[in-house]
This record gives sequence, C-alpha cells and structure tokens, in this order.
Amino acid sequence: MIELTAAEVAEATGGTPAGVDPGATVSGPVVVDSRRVEPGALFVALPGEHVDGHDFAAGAVAQGASLVLAARPLDGVPCVVVADVQVALGELARVVLERLRARSEVRVVAVTGSMGKTTTKDLLGGLLAPEVDADAIVVPTGSFNNEIGLPLTVLRATDRTRLMVLEMGADRPGNIADLTRLAPPDVGVVLAVGTAHVGVFGDVETIARTKGEMVEGVRDGGTVVLNADDSRVAAMAARAAEETQVVTFGTISAAQVRARDVVVDGGRARFTLFVGEESAPVALRLVGAHHVTNALAAATVAVRLGLPVDAVAERLSAATPASPHRMAVTERPDGVTVVDDSYNANPDSMRAALRTLAVMAGRTRRSVAVLGEMRELGEGARTEHDAIGRLAVRLNVKRLVVVGEGAYHIHEGAQQEGSWGEESVFVPDLATAREVLAAELTGGDVVLVKASNGSGLWRLADELVEAAG
Repeated sequence: MIELTAAEVAEATGGTPAGVDPGATVSGPVVVDSRRVEPGALFVALPGEHVDGHDFAAGAVAQGASLVLAARPLDGVPCVVVADVQVALGELARVVLERLRARSEVRVVAVTGSMGKTTTKDLLGGLLAPEVDADAIVVPTGSFNNEIGLPLTVLRATDRTRLMVLEMGADRPGNIADLTRLAPPDVGVVLAVGTAHVGVFGDVETIARTKGEMVEGVRDGGTVVLNADDSRVAAMAARAAEETQVVTFGTISAAQVRARDVVVDGGRARFTLFVGEESAPVALRLVGAHHVTNALAAATVAVRLGLPVDAVAERLSAATPASPHRMAVTERPDGVTVVDDSYNANPDSMRAALRTLAVMAGRTRRSVAVLGEMRELGEGARTEHDAIGRLAVRLNVKRLVVVGEGAYHIHEGAQQEGSWGEESVFVPDLATAREVLAAELTGGDVVLVKASNGSGLWRLADELVEAAG
C-alpha cells in the first residue's frame, strides 16, 4: 500500500482518529486477518457472523499494526473510527486509486461474468506481467471479487503500480455498479450471463442487467470487451456511452477477436487466434473447452493494451491454472487422474465440467463424478440438480457419487433418466464419500470433484490430490 497518515485515512473514510497521533503512518499491507499483520499494517476490524474483528484488534497492534479501522474506539488501540467498516474500506481503496492515477498512469482491467472470471483474470496476469516490472502489476490470487476482496486488492498497490487486473462478482443488482465506482476500469470485460445466484437475482434477465453495469462503469473513453457468442452479453453494447469503445470476441465471424478451427483433444482446446488479418496458433494447457472463451477474452484485452498477437498466443499456450480448485488436473502415481473443480458450481459450469470429464475419460478410462450442491439457485434448485444427474447419464459417466442433502436431486435425476443400475450413489457427507472412493478408485480412473464452495467438497478434492504424494 502507498504510505498514508492516520489523518489521511480518516479523511478518506470519513472517520475520526481515536487514540492515535494523526501523523502516524500506515506503511504496511491492509489486512482483515490479524494473522497476516506485518509491521506498519492497517488492520480492518470487520464485524462477522461468527467472529468480530474488533476482538483481534489489540493483538494485531501487538504484532505490529500501526492503525486499526474500527466501528468504535478501542482502549489502548490506535484507531480511525468509522460508521461502517466495510464501506470505509471501499472508500479508502477508491481514494488511494484516485491518488495513484493523479500521480501516474495506472490502468485498471476488470472482469465480470457468471463464470470464468477467475481464470480470465489469471490468464490476463500471465499475459500482461511480462510487460511490466514485477512490482508494477497487481493481480489477486483466487476470487477476491466482492466488496471486501476488491478493495483489499486495490490497496495492494504501491507508487510503482502501473496495472491492476481486478475481478468483479455480483450476488445482487447494483453490485457491479458499486465495484466500478470504487475502481473504475479502463477496460471492462463481460464474459457470460448464466444462472449463478439466480435464486438471489430472481431471473437471468436481472443477472444480465447487473453484469451489464460493467459497461456503464468504465471510465470516460474506456473500452468494454464483450462476448459476441453470448447474445445477452453482446446486447450490452447498447449500454455503452458514445465515447466508450466496444470490442467483441468469440467464435462467430462477426467477432473482432475470434477463434477458428477449434479442436478439443484430451480435454484441452487448440484453435487459431484471429485479430483482424493477423493470426497465430494457440494450444491451451487448461482443461475444458469452455476455456476458449476465457482465453479469447484475455487475448482481446492484451491486444487492446498493445501486445503482439503472436506473443499473446505463445503466452496463452503456456498458461497453467493459477488459482486453486479450478479444473486443476493431478496425475497420481496410482494412475488415478483427479480433476479438481471444487471452488464453485452453477448449472452452466457443472455441465461444462461433466462434458470435459467425458472427453478426458474417452472410451478407455472410467469416468467418476463426485458432485455436491449448487447453491443459490432458488426455486429452480430441484430442477437444475435433477438435470445435472440426467446429463451425467447421457454423457455415460461410469460412476456418480452425489454428496450431501442439497445435491440429492442429482442422484434422483440420474436414476430417473434410465436403466443405469447402481452407477449412481447418494452419500450424506464427506466422510461417507471418502469411504466410497477409497474402496472403489483404481488406476486409470478420471475423477471430477465439483460443487459450490460452501458445500466443503474442496476438502475431499484436496485429500484426493494429496494422495498423489
């Protein structure tokens, strides 16, 4: 973080210094976890459902934090007291970014969409990092994409920062507008509109309107990058201001950046990247045909920022998963292949993962799908889970292990789809799933683990991967 005094933090957040010299400086990172405190840090005492950051404030200061952002004065703790700690965190990020932009050119790229955000953000990091010094680019690991994660990412910036790659998620209307206000992007990307969080939004059209807030949130004279293959995303071009440039990507001929001659071999896609009359071959190391969309989005941004097409293709072909639990493939010594896609799940990403599993297994290996609940689907949850079970049967997945009550209707759908015998099993918890897999997995099996993060199925994926030694 750039160095700030307690008085400057107070001014940015609308807060009041309490028990601190206004000239005291914050020179370390901004953290919400007291275990991550370093000397000079700003500790943000967020209230939580199960724990309250204020309870850890004194310990954070003892570990070296120079200031605490708090909702109330704390005895013996140097604080800036604010009305709402989370809102204040966002305002601090907004002000810091404004100051950085006033001093030097700092470009912000932001990515949103119902799926693929984190992978696209990671691909962009790999494409753009070689163009700047290591300390001049900020790219978060994982999904720091909400009202807490995004400000924390912005506040990693220093006076040397020249480029930020941000991820913007949404679980309610207005989320993207809020995030683009905190960090207005120079380039905003919309990947796809799907059914993630539909239980909260109510319908897909509301999701589309929310994702489209990215188009309206780019800076004056900025660029929006839209997926021409998704009709709802393509229609967002109408929401762009007159001075905003719209650039499209996709597999259709009308896309300005496009993939042609797409071939999927062993779950990995190859294609020819076309930008105008220029072209270059791309052979992705990422597993899943759906990564063509993510790669095209990243390529479009990179070319827009001045990278040559051949360099973009070369770096895309070298990219490997950078964030955990996202189609990460591990080959175990016993011959079992683990495909860990357990970070999150919605109907669209679940279908894509199952199709990838079927392709990877082919005709010679046994496909095993370990599936948990897809959350926040609302009234359509039963239907969507049922449809996934039926798809597993149609894809000829050889063994289906459905974990947890919330996912039961996957098992029910598989049974209803046809005479599939004992191939599908429902288990109530991770412990039972662990027992089933320990007894059944054998060399040559390809195992997919996928569910919404809150189901905890990622723990089982970690265990399966750790068995690789």
